[in-house]
Amino acid sequence: MNLTALDFVLASKKSEIADLQQLLQMGKLVGAISQLIHLLQQERGTANIYLCCQEDGWCDLLREKIQYAQHAEQTINQQLETLDLTSAGLPNSSRLFSRIAAVLHRLTTMPSLRQHIQTLEVSRSHAMNHYCEVIRTQLALIFEIVDTSGDPSISQALLALFSFMQGKELAGQERALVAAGFAAQRFDASDRQHIIELIEAQERCFQTFSEFADERSLALWQRYLTQTGGEFERLRRIACTGTSASNEPSITAVRWFELTTSRIDNMKTLEDALETVLMECCRQRIDSAEASLEQQEQEIDQMLPHDSDYAALVSPKLSRSVLELVEHQAQRLQMQEEELATLRETLAERKLIERAKGLLMQHHGMTEPQAHKALQNLAMAQNKKLAEIAQAMLEVGTLLEKPTH
Repeated sequence: MNLTALDFVLASKKSEIADLQQLLQMGKLVGAISQLIHLLQQERGTANIYLCCQEDGWCDLLREKIQYAQHAEQTINQQLETLDLTSAGLPNSSRLFSRIAAVLHRLTTMPSLRQHIQTLEVSRSHAMNHYCEVIRTQLALIFEIVDTSGDPSISQALLALFSFMQGKELAGQERALVAAGFAAQRFDASDRQHIIELIEAQERCFQTFSEFADERSLALWQRYLTQTGGEFERLRRIACTGTSASNEPSITAVRWFELTTSRIDNMKTLEDALETVLMECCRQRIDSAEASLEQQEQEIDQMLPHDSDYAALVSPKLSRSVLELVEHQAQRLQMQEEELATLRETLAERKLIERAKGLLMQHHGMTEPQAHKALQNLAMAQNKKLAEIAQAMLEVGTLLEKPTH
């Protein structure tokens, strides 16, 4: 049987639905990762204070946080078991599966770290870096999922969620670092600089989130910003300037932890709202595509003759109807491609910058904010865009990694 243009029109729509269903599955995975990151952030903050003050109460709380995080890890594994490892349904599946492998490998290192923290056999800075790296690999996986989307509305929802999660992670790092400083009763110059860089990096992430978020989420974020109390800003200012906080630093550390935990819990509420927007968007797009497929099947059934008269099959009237259907689908895909163009440009630039930051972090031991600042300084010095500097750095890095003969 010879395939016709109509067969491929239907195949195109069915393929679109399959891709959307894969994205829905990825959206569920993103939600599970979001929950695990949040619980690891809580565990990290608690561990930081425990390593500084070494009080039994904080050790008990740490055990509780560990149990919550372990439960979330099990949920991640359950989501991953639903994936078809042989499927070619998602673009860039090779990179996606590689990111998943990195996440799973990093999680296998957590039991040893937790044991060393509870027995006080690890430094605060080492524990902090370990937690940050585990969370960073999970965020990298979400960024890879953003890159797999070929639907403009879903891409926008994913990018808003990823940017907000990245900002929330930096807020979590600030909570842990400042809490440890208050508990230790000191902030040295490097700590103060790191805190300032974390604050600046948060603002960059939340700015990107604001560019792509839906109106409801933006309104919720603005309400949270207006509710941020003066006490939080006062303690943050103390940490940034290194001035004396009080005669009872342990109480200050606990108060800071309470205030920032409330702040980050509010962020998690918004993060959950962004996840809901993403899932609604996926389901709406699937419903729309399935309705469109059903309509196309009905139109094709009506336009095709119910006999085998070849002359009828190639009649001018039928040819015009087929052409109109094909052109309509082509126009819709073209419009979708144009909507994706801006998002893809943003994603391409972000990918370059993230890779360049990763290079600096790996080879120079920088934190994420420090790496971003270094790229920013180079861009300003050379009067170039950040993405251009990142591209140049990656090219140099590639040359340096090539074996010499």
